[in-house]
Amino acid sequence: MIRIEITPTWRFRHDADGRSILVMLDFLNEIRVTGKITQAADRAQMSYRHAWNLIEKWSEFFGVPLVERRQGRGTTLTVFGARLVWAGQRLEARLGPQLQNLAQELETEINQLLPHGPAIIRVHASHGFAVSKLRELLSREADIGVDLRYVSNQNSLVSLAHDGCDLAGMHLPIGALRQRSIAASKGWLTPSLHRVISFVTREMGLMVKPGNPLRITSLQRLLDPSVRFVNRDPDSGTRLLFEQLLAQHRLDGSQVNGYERIEFTHAAVAAYVASDMADVTFGVEAAARQFDLDFVRLVTEDYFFVCRRQLLELEPMKRVLAIMEGEEFRTAISRLPGYRIKDAGAVKTVNEVFRQS
Repeated sequence: MIRIEITPTWRFRHDADGRSILVMLDFLNEIRVTGKITQAADRAQMSYRHAWNLIEKWSEFFGVPLVERRQGRGTTLTVFGARLVWAGQRLEARLGPQLQNLAQELETEINQLLPHGPAIIRVHASHGFAVSKLRELLSREADIGVDLRYVSNQNSLVSLAHDGCDLAGMHLPIGALRQRSIAASKGWLTPSLHRVISFVTREMGLMVKPGNPLRITSLQRLLDPSVRFVNRDPDSGTRLLFEQLLAQHRLDGSQVNGYERIEFTHAAVAAYVASDMADVTFGVEAAARQFDLDFVRLVTEDYFFVCRRQLLELEPMKRVLAIMEGEEFRTAISRLPGYRIKDAGAVKTVNEVFRQS
């Protein structure tokens, strides 16, 4: 099994003389988080002297220092250094799923051409932390290939209906909004043909700055014009859920400052708030904690997978279910803030799932 990774690099160039330089933003972020150049150097597998040489080289290129030492407080990034890091965080969060999709496409094409290539399970699902963990565990299976593409909640079911994937991700809110979400999805499912695989629950809500300085504790607070919001893209299931919540509370999204400002992943909107380009966003708790943000819980979602009944009879799919049911997956999910196992790997009929709603 051949694996492919695509990672971005940051190269800066001066227009005047054509000089260019590569900057390791992950290394600078480690300094931001730990306050220690020694720890950042160890993680980057370089000597302390080489680390300082790089910092001085980068500072000379930009003409401003990137780090500063403070008595008793270790090493911190300057305002400029911090801005570089947050720009990188936003880029990684924004492009990460797209780069993974491209890598997955190439990976599948190459492995299908290899002799004795693995069985490929095609998964279309919205981007999420639990899905990434599942993919990570499945990637260790030598004879199972996972073609995971990140698509919107609705598009995953469309792909399944047109044989574009084997497993389709699907998430439904628990509570008053559930029937509306079911109605939007039900037309793509046939009870006699499809089965639903339980997976996890996840907490959805408002991500705000540490300490919640603007006291944002409800959706109504978003109507304050001084509160800056960043939204998810219109095709995402999270955007649809947010709009349903606004409608439930009879709030007008056009009155929210930044409603048309969008990013494409949970991590991207969280990074937007963490870098002080917005005050609040809506998404999963795990993304908030990843960027040290506070979180106001509003609704819990069930995350499922849907497949054709015949797929469950195949050995590769039985292995996928075994991994979902396994202790290693349960332990990994228990470490994700706001995520919980909910009968992971259990197979149910479409009618059973919708009747429970």
